[in-house]
Amino acid sequence: MKVIEQSIVVILSLVLNVSAIKFNKVVRPLPVFRALPCEKDDTIVSVFQEGLKEGYNVTIKKELEPATNIRLMFDSQAAVFLEESARFTSDKDDIQNIFSIILLKSSSDFTFNVRGQAAPFAPPYLTSLKIDGEEFCNHPNLAYFRDFPVGVLSNVDRHCGRRKVLHTELIVQGVTTKAGDWPWHAAIHRHNGATFKYVCGGTLISKHFVLTAAHCASIHGVPVTPDILGVALGKYHLFRSDVTIQEREVFRVYVHDEFRYSTLSNDIALLKLRTEAVYNNYVQPACLWNETVWNRLSYDAYGTVVGWGFDQSDSLTSTLHAVNIPQIPNIQCIYSRPEFYGNLLRDGKRFCAGYTNGTTVCNGDSGGAFAYFVPDIANFKTSSVPGAWYVKGIVSNTLSQDASICDPNAYAIFTDVAKYLPWIQNIIDS
Repeated sequence: MKVIEQSIVVILSLVLNVSAIKFNKVVRPLPVFRALPCEKDDTIVSVFQEGLKEGYNVTIKKELEPATNIRLMFDSQAAVFLEESARFTSDKDDIQNIFSIILLKSSSDFTFNVRGQAAPFAPPYLTSLKIDGEEFCNHPNLAYFRDFPVGVLSNVDRHCGRRKVLHTELIVQGVTTKAGDWPWHAAIHRHNGATFKYVCGGTLISKHFVLTAAHCASIHGVPVTPDILGVALGKYHLFRSDVTIQEREVFRVYVHDEFRYSTLSNDIALLKLRTEAVYNNYVQPACLWNETVWNRLSYDAYGTVVGWGFDQSDSLTSTLHAVNIPQIPNIQCIYSRPEFYGNLLRDGKRFCAGYTNGTTVCNGDSGGAFAYFVPDIANFKTSSVPGAWYVKGIVSNTLSQDASICDPNAYAIFTDVAKYLPWIQNIIDS
């Protein structure tokens, strides 16, 4: 018996050892990478690992005294974590992504941690680092993560069509959006006596230009004078002010020379702002459509239209809404109402989109963009991956169920932006 028991012990021991060998994998540490977030300054160093799951560290290798003030700015929403040797001096600026820090004791290698969305989304990049008011990041490097194998995608169009806030939930048809979801959407107002009245939507495409429909910038086909128009950027609530709003006067109105009010052909216009827009979390430009982005769209991609247009109660919505709608083949659109769509789609510079089930664009949505989300990775259908929003069309018109209200069961007509890219570029460059 003793011999047998001893054998069993040996066998069990061997089994346990084999199990240990089988299941106890060797964990290799991830390689550590270093880069300069501020070009031409090797005293500011970024340290990070693959995946950026714990964000990345920035170390300032300078002799810093107690009570030193450090001001950080990032290109998108960020979370900053400090050592015990420092504290924040005030609440962070969620619009400009600014953090103010004061040192509690001297340091020669002060380090802070920065976090944003997980890879493959591009992390927040440092764009400014001031120490006691002096700028030490005059040449920020906004691409260095792409040079290392850390899982961040290379975004060739990083500077347009991208949200800068972290709440990027999927858009559901006809529901309220959140502030910052559509930072390129603009509200166009027109003088109405002593006040401004909202008339149309528009899309910021550069620091000086807003794209909209020609009928939004004209009266019976005649361009309005710039001084009666106003543009509100970063706006979310239509009937009240937001701290994110940038109000701009219009310097010049460009209505397409071949715009025809009777048919709304060539229904496109540009508004040049008197003072430039300031890009931040809530004000960003959209990308303009080009044919190369088709390769990154799935065959059943939907476009999105944003606006304060009429809802089921036939009144303007108080907050910005969005709707996903499909682009419809012109022939299908024409067959639905030949007498209406046949003439409108004949010129080849417009397209049809929407549903015939009550989900549509309506009064107040005119001038806004029909935009596609184009993923950085081909064939992804949602914004769960990094990507940019491209303006494919401009809301032009739709059928009316009476003299003044849109027909919710009819397709909408959009100006095809791709057909006017030379015209747009020529004005922007002039």
